[in-house]
Amino acid sequence: MKKQIIQTANAPAAIGPYSQAVRAGDLLFVSGQIPLDPKSGELIRTGVADETKKVLENLKAIIEAAGGTLADVVKTTIFLKDMNSFSVVNEIYGTYFPQPYPARATVEVARLPRDVNVEIEAIAKLS
Repeated sequence: MKKQIIQTANAPAAIGPYSQAVRAGDLLFVSGQIPLDPKSGELIRTGVADETKKVLENLKAIIEAAGGTLADVVKTTIFLKDMNSFSVVNEIYGTYFPQPYPARATVEVARLPRDVNVEIEAIAKLS
């Protein structure tokens, strides 16, 4: 199966040796996104709610660049710096994904890239 690299200027460029997303057949694997503004290159640091919105907007932009929508997402993983932020993240997350919701795991981690509070990765099934 051939891999297709997905890149868009509407989401942050990779900050390491990885791709924004890789499509393999009908599956799209989106790298973990942090609250980095793709236009300014600056991190959003105005609280976990704003950070979560930016992360989800970045995910959405990458999935759209591959020809999909958030409705195509089948699995996400949320990485949180502090599990006490779960309810805020969960509420915002629920406004981005239509039902039926994707499968999901949420884990608290010791540290995330650039010391952000939230990172989310996704797998989507495209037509």
